[in-house]
Amino acid sequence: MWPFSNRSTPANAPLSPLYFYNTLTKEKDRFEPLGRGPVRMYNCGPTVYDRQHIGNLSMFVFTDVLRRALELSGYSVKQVINITDVGHLSSDADEGEDKMSRGLAREGLSLSLENMRKLGETYAEIFIEDLARLNINTAAIEFPRASDYVDAQIAMIQTLVEKGYAYQIDSGVYYDTSRFPDYGALGGIDLDGLKEGARVAAVDGKRHKADFVLWKRDEDLGWESPWGRGFPGWHIECSAMIRRLLGEQIDIHTGGIEHIPVHHNNEIAQSETATGKKPLARFWLHREHIQLEGGKLAKSSGNVVYLADILERGFHPLSLRYLFLGAHYRTASTFSWEALDASQTAYLRLRAFVRMYDEGGTMPEPYRLRFDERISDDLDTPGALSVIWELMRDPAVATEDIRAGILLADRIFGLSLDADDEFADSLYRQKFGEAVSIDALPSDVQLLIEEREQSRASRNFKRADDIRSELASRGYTIEDTAQGPQLFRH
Repeated sequence: MWPFSNRSTPANAPLSPLYFYNTLTKEKDRFEPLGRGPVRMYNCGPTVYDRQHIGNLSMFVFTDVLRRALELSGYSVKQVINITDVGHLSSDADEGEDKMSRGLAREGLSLSLENMRKLGETYAEIFIEDLARLNINTAAIEFPRASDYVDAQIAMIQTLVEKGYAYQIDSGVYYDTSRFPDYGALGGIDLDGLKEGARVAAVDGKRHKADFVLWKRDEDLGWESPWGRGFPGWHIECSAMIRRLLGEQIDIHTGGIEHIPVHHNNEIAQSETATGKKPLARFWLHREHIQLEGGKLAKSSGNVVYLADILERGFHPLSLRYLFLGAHYRTASTFSWEALDASQTAYLRLRAFVRMYDEGGTMPEPYRLRFDERISDDLDTPGALSVIWELMRDPAVATEDIRAGILLADRIFGLSLDADDEFADSLYRQKFGEAVSIDALPSDVQLLIEEREQSRASRNFKRADDIRSELASRGYTIEDTAQGPQLFRH
């Protein structure tokens, strides 16, 4: 068991140690926190020049599942998701148009710090609302705005300059990557032939192609600094906020796989230089991309779906959460409306079971251990879902024990399966109709149901399917459960 005082073992909690795939070690490492306080977790957040598409949102469902797994294992968690409202250029390096400036131009606003913050706050609020719709407890998370921590960023840059790891040229202040021998260790980046995605800019005066901006001069706009007026680099924002809010070392740092080559290696270099080589994070976890019709979800290509689009089409937001759970966070997955519809059906069925049967009961130990094994193995949510569906279909398990198992699993899944939700109820009625008692049905319908059960028992599935179709033509939908058939009237 864990030797740390911040861990207890709640009833029905997973007992296995948690293992996460650590991008830094390229192995699944057993999770142990650095100290006795809360687990300190930093999640790279959005640049709020526009609303976030569902690929962006999938990152924070993943980090919410991560937090839930830690909490179910007895840890408390201090979680920070940064809001970048200044200083992020359109690539991960030092090139392209500033994203916040692009957002101002799109909305017809003049270029000023006041308007930049106003724009950022508008889309930060939309982002946080979207997270809440996906059942992420935003009240338990800190959402620092980068523009509120410019003083901390300037102080960190001064430290790097004083230590001789940064130099000034006409365009600003740059970090000298040649001074950091381990640069590129995260992800095994080859500096001589930077991998695809690790774009670097050709800036006059840069000493090395991988050197990155710490302070970008702009005499017309920005903050005053020892190096002239301007803006902090994107990378220094995260390092400074981590240090201010979580300390010099943290337990877990997350982001998308696109952050590995440049952004996160830059964070490591500047943070560990500033703190005297203290490792910034013990665990680095990265989420794969969501694809849409064969291409990555991306605003730049117009290949986007927003949560608002999903709601507009009449889907429940937790159907999208279920869809995310159905693929491992380190596996690329594809969004389609058909897949979302199937996820909504599954979500509604789980919810209906919980609300249909009695409380009390306990998750059967074999299923609990298998569920625990899947979650403890690098958050295998698709495997954990499979365990729960197998439990649902097991005729040897009492309904109250199945229900208890589903609700224990939901402490990880975060689908609020036992919550009052009229929207979900209405979607269920639209999908399946009103539940009816078989005993109250006309006798000829009861006979058809009995014949179908006999056909299924004798493996005459063609006849069973024919009866299902006949029942549908008469206005009934039949659902097979471990406890027998359940009928719904359209």
